[in-house]
Parts: sequence; C-alpha cells; structure tokens
Amino acid sequence: MTPEPARALEIELTFDVHGDTPLPDLSGLPGVAVVEGPARRDLDARYLDVPGFALGRSGYAVRRRTGGPDEGWHIKGPKTADGGRLETHWPLDGAKGGASAGEVSVPDAVAAAVAEIASGALAPIARIVNDRHAYALRDEAGALVAEFVDDHLVATDETRGVQTTWREWEFELGPAAPVGATRTALFDAVTAAVAAVGGRPAASDSKLARTLGL
Repeated sequence: MTPEPARALEIELTFDVHGDTPLPDLSGLPGVAVVEGPARRDLDARYLDVPGFALGRSGYAVRRRTGGPDEGWHIKGPKTADGGRLETHWPLDGAKGGASAGEVSVPDAVAAAVAEIASGALAPIARIVNDRHAYALRDEAGALVAEFVDDHLVATDETRGVQTTWREWEFELGPAAPVGATRTALFDAVTAAVAAVGGRPAASDSKLARTLGL
C-alpha cells in the first residue's frame, strides 16, 4: 500500500550569482546563532509534464529527484499569496511504479495526483543535476531557522536538446522561522547580505523555468 504523501509549504528567496561570487556573511542574520555546514549533496532531478505543458502553465512542477534528505517524487503547486509553494512528496521506496514516461516509471499515486490537475500522459521535459552545498542556520535552541544553499547546476531542456550551466543561491525557511514583521526583517537582512557580495534576486521564477528558457 502506498503511504500518504508528506506536504509542506516551501517559502524561499532565490538569488543569481556569478561562478566566483564569495559566500555572504550569514552569521549576523536576525535570530541566527549558529551556521552549520556545508553539507554536500549530489542531486539529480527529472522533470515531467503533460502535452502542451499544461502543468507548468498552471504553476505546477512534477519531478523525480535522487540525492539529499528529501529525495523522491515531488509535486510543487502554484505560488501562494505570501510567495510560498505547497510541495507534496512521496519517498522513492514508498511510491510504486505505474505507467512509463520515457526512462522514468511514474508511480500510480503521482499519476493519480497529476490527473486531478491536468489530463494527458506525463513525459520528461528537463533534467537538472545539482552540486549543492547546504548550510543550516539555527537559533540558540538549535532549531532550524532556515537553510542556505549554494547550487552549481547543469540543466538540460529535453524538449530542445539545450544544456545550460549556472550557479544560484536559495534561502529557504525552516520550522523555527519567524513570522510577520520579524520574517520580513530576516528576508531583508538576507537580501542585503547577498547584495553586499554582488548577488541579486533571481531573474527566473524557478530552476525549471530557467532550464526551459522561460
């Protein structure tokens, strides 16, 4: 029996940086007492969509990713009013395969969830390989305020046969993240720290969008 998927609201900031941009100083961020890392993660994600990119046009993304603590199948929903995205996650070993989509066997539970959003058979549209360096930002009690990741990416648009490489940073809130005005102050501080070393808010909406040239 396929286990129930996990669901989480992902709220993050993404930044464009050059290959030689030095890391920002994260130690002085409000509410952050300890910066741990980096933890090295080799991530390999295959993205799928139905004909006409109906999922992507509706703000959804479907992927199968190996590597890292949350490897598995993910469906990311459209952005909410506060900029977050609801992510539904099935573990690789708990999602039984069903229909084939090229080199990828799509679990029945994932296919059923997709069918509620858009009709049509899933097919691979992109592959993103990521050499990720992750830093855990913790408060004085050791709880995770946020995770900062330094991503080095090789991405292939499988619909056009185009490959691109780039580097970007993500700052994703954790379980101990502040809310309200305190959260705004934390985001402002991160953006300022990144700007101080030459980074800027990402021009593209997501890694998948950048891979597809959107």
